[in-house]
Amino acid sequence: MNGAAKHLDIKKLSLAGVIVTFGIVFGDIGTSPLYVMKAIVSGGKEFNELLIYGSMSCIFWTLTLQTTIKYVVITLRVNNKGEGGIYALFALMKRKSSWAAVLTMIGASALLADGVITPAITVTSSIEGLKLYNPDIPVIAIVLVIFAVLFYMQQYGTNVVGGSFGPIMVIWFSMLGILGFSQLVKLPGVLVALNPVYAFRFLSEYPGGFILLGAVFLATTGAEALYSDLGHCGLKNIRVSWAFVKVALLLNYFGQCAWLMMHGPFHTIVNPFYGIMPQWFLLPGIIISTAAAIIASQALISGSFTLISEAVSLNFWPKIRISHPTLLKGQVYVPFMNWFLWIACSAVVLMFRESINLEAAYGLSITITMIMTTLLLSNYLYQKGVNFKLVLLLMIVFLTIEGTFLMANLHKFMHGGWFTILLALMFFIIMYGWYFGRKLKNRYVTFTSLDKYIEMFKDLSKDKSVAKVATNLVYIIKANRPDQVESKIIYSIFQKQPKRADTYWFLHLDRIDDPDTFEYKVTYIIPGVLIRIDFRIGFKVEPKLNLYFKEVLEDLTESKEIKLESSFDSLKKHCLPADFKYVLIDRVMPRDYNLSSYENITLALHSISRLFCISDVKALQLDSSNTIEEQVPITIDQPIQRRISRIG
Repeated sequence: MNGAAKHLDIKKLSLAGVIVTFGIVFGDIGTSPLYVMKAIVSGGKEFNELLIYGSMSCIFWTLTLQTTIKYVVITLRVNNKGEGGIYALFALMKRKSSWAAVLTMIGASALLADGVITPAITVTSSIEGLKLYNPDIPVIAIVLVIFAVLFYMQQYGTNVVGGSFGPIMVIWFSMLGILGFSQLVKLPGVLVALNPVYAFRFLSEYPGGFILLGAVFLATTGAEALYSDLGHCGLKNIRVSWAFVKVALLLNYFGQCAWLMMHGPFHTIVNPFYGIMPQWFLLPGIIISTAAAIIASQALISGSFTLISEAVSLNFWPKIRISHPTLLKGQVYVPFMNWFLWIACSAVVLMFRESINLEAAYGLSITITMIMTTLLLSNYLYQKGVNFKLVLLLMIVFLTIEGTFLMANLHKFMHGGWFTILLALMFFIIMYGWYFGRKLKNRYVTFTSLDKYIEMFKDLSKDKSVAKVATNLVYIIKANRPDQVESKIIYSIFQKQPKRADTYWFLHLDRIDDPDTFEYKVTYIIPGVLIRIDFRIGFKVEPKLNLYFKEVLEDLTESKEIKLESSFDSLKKHCLPADFKYVLIDRVMPRDYNLSSYENITLALHSISRLFCISDVKALQLDSSNTIEEQVPITIDQPIQRRISRIG
């Protein structure tokens, strides 16, 4: 979230909230006029009226059907306590099937891949305007310097400059509308492109018109960001601001069309976006365009951080370091993702070198994300009891539109689209291995009733023949029921190496689908000896278990339910607090079990995912010097094919 949100609730409809929304939500789709018409006319086989009017008709109806109706009208209504995005949609589902998880992974992976190429194309397109002043301007070097500064600054947060994002984007959209209108009044006849007949003729009569849909699709690539950023800005602010944004975009597109019809022979030389600018306004226009491109890039980078943070919370991504560079709620910084994006975006610029080459590769991955959102949305609406025929109709309509765009965009695969698909595949493998690898290991987790061990806990805590490990011994458990615990915990306490303590604490972390849930419950299994704490935390809340446990201890001490004084007489008289030690257990799959080929592949992918994972000590922010890490084998009951025989 940007700095302008610091002193106001931008989720509520207000003028300030709408202005901030411009800077957060509409960067990607708002900068599309920089390259959409240029990509269309550059890819067209011949320049004629049908190319201009037909493509403009496709742009208008794409923005109307895809962005306005699907996302602004329908999808934004499906939110999880105000939070949006593909992970929030998955969290909303009552029945989270494996196929729904796979669709979520595919969509999120493609969205992350899109976060690599979007900054490259927007910033490069804006800087290329400087070539109108000097054809020898080092565009690539300038773009790389901008990226270096932009990504370096991420670790400090965006609150310092974030307050200016909204007003700058208001200036940007106002500029789009005014420049477009100045050309439209010269040739208002281009408004006939509003007739969908031109879109139909473009696809059926213009040579290569269907392939050019890949360029048309660039006009709506930022639609998914509207949904992902819902939690930052709120439904009403996005809807109100979209009305202004759409008008500004359409005016600019129509203005570019009018300019192209009046200056047809020059369409291959000058980007029509800069062509509609008066000569005296060219330099200010390039400066504003560059600022808008940087803001759009910032929005995609912040969105990628949020996406990874949510993926970690929902166990779709390995635990990695996530920090909060500012005090603003919702603003996160993911070092791994930041440096990866820096390298990847710079590599894309060096690889493709010109925006026209980036246009040829852009759009393929985000089409896949939109299709996944449509499938998940349809499933959610069906689960909610919406009329099946209506759900089926919506799914058919939007899958037809998005399937058509996907087929057109597949043409881009050999022209660079393979790069984003490769990135998406890499992200998907990490998510798939981590998510299903954990599920596979959890399948073999066995639970036991605590009732059988009540007396053993009492006896062990008093048995002075066993060395005391700590006054308070803390275990992180997975058992949802308060009368159960994993067998591995019992094995660790009583068998692996008997661990005596005055009090045993079982901490259970329950990630809730509600994004902002933040509460706990205390269960006294054996008063003074065995205590269970259930933390109910939303998927948007950072799991600082060590900090939250300290707060619980403070509450229990204040209510006189426990005493936190040292159990040692020599220390108690000096009022020293009791000591705590954490025990973390890693489950290891023995190699002598015969698993299926699928299970072996899944575990192999899980091992790859673990390469990106930080330890539970760091993830839960525990004191490493005060934590015991143990490995316990996963036990699988398998029939013995042949028993060894004794011979002597």
